[in-house]
Amino acid sequence: MRYRKLGPFEVSAVGLGCMSMSHAYGIPDRAKAERALHHALDVGYCFLDTAALYGFGANETLLGEVISRRRGEFVLASKCGLFKGPDGKRAIDGRPEALRQTCEDSLRRLKTDVIDLYYLHRVDRKVPLEDSIGTLADLVSEGKIRTVGLSEVSSDTLRKAHAIFPITAVQSEYSLWSRKPEVAVLDVCQDLGIGFVAFSPLARAYLTGWLRDIDQLAETDIRRNMPRFQGDNFTANMKLLSEFSEIAEANNCTMAQLALAWLLAQGDYIIPIPGTKHAEYAEENAGAVDVELGAHDLQRLDQLINENTVSGERYGPAIMSSIDSEND
Repeated sequence: MRYRKLGPFEVSAVGLGCMSMSHAYGIPDRAKAERALHHALDVGYCFLDTAALYGFGANETLLGEVISRRRGEFVLASKCGLFKGPDGKRAIDGRPEALRQTCEDSLRRLKTDVIDLYYLHRVDRKVPLEDSIGTLADLVSEGKIRTVGLSEVSSDTLRKAHAIFPITAVQSEYSLWSRKPEVAVLDVCQDLGIGFVAFSPLARAYLTGWLRDIDQLAETDIRRNMPRFQGDNFTANMKLLSEFSEIAEANNCTMAQLALAWLLAQGDYIIPIPGTKHAEYAEENAGAVDVELGAHDLQRLDQLINENTVSGERYGPAIMSSIDSEND
C-alpha cells in the first residue's frame, strides 16, 4: 500500500468504504464482513469510512464489535446529519442537538473515545450552516472528534463552511462516470488545502465489469432504483465497457484497478474509498496503487467514460433534489 496526506493524518491511498457490509447492496453477511475488515487492515488499509446512516447504526456497530481492539491501526471516519426520521425513513437533520446526539451514539457503537474525521453527511437547508458547522467545531474542542468534513456539497457551501471552521475533507461521489466535482469543488479543495475523498469510485461495481445483468442484484439492492442501471440507460452504459476492458488488459490490471488508478492520477489530495464486503476485492483494489497510467491512456479513459457519454442521472429525482450541488 502507498499513503497520502489527509489533513493531519497519513492514510492509505485507497481507503475502505464500509457501507456495503451492512446496507444497500444485497444481504449483509457478517462472516464475510469480518474477514474483509481484518484482511484490509492486514494488507495496509488504514482509512475506514462509515456513517450513522449505514444500516441505521448497524455498520458502526459492526466496526465497533469487530475491529475496535485494532483501533490504533486506522484513521476512522464517520458521518452525522443524515439518519432515521420520526417515520423510520432516512432524514436530513443538521440541528445542533441532533448532531450531538448522533455523535454520542456513534462513539458508543464504534467503541471508541474519538472519531478522527467526522462529516456532515448532508447540509440541512432548514438550519443555518453556522449552527451545524459550529456544533462540529465544538465537538472538536471537546475531544469527541478530531477533524471536520463535509459530504456532497457545492463549492460555495464548501468555502462558507471553511470560513466558519477549517474543513479537512470533502466526500462526494467521483469516478469516471460521475464527474460533478470537476466543475468547481476539486479546484476549491486544491485552493484551500482540503482533501477530497471519492465514494463510489467503481461506479457501484459498474466499472468492475462484474455486473452484466440487473437480475444479478438482490431485490433490495439500491441500484435497481438508480437510473443508470435501468432499461435503455443500462444497455447503453454497458457498451462503454468493451474498450474499458481493453485498456485494463493492456495495462495488466483488472477493470477495478484501472478505475482506481485513473482516480489516483487526478491528484495526490484525492483518496478513493471503494466499498466491499469481500476480502479478495479489498486486496484487489489495494493493487491499484501499483498501476501507472500513461498520458495516452488517461486521455482515452477521460473521453470514453464521462458524464456526457454515460446515460442517466446517478440518483432519482427525490435524492438529486436533496443534494447541495453545482446545479443548485
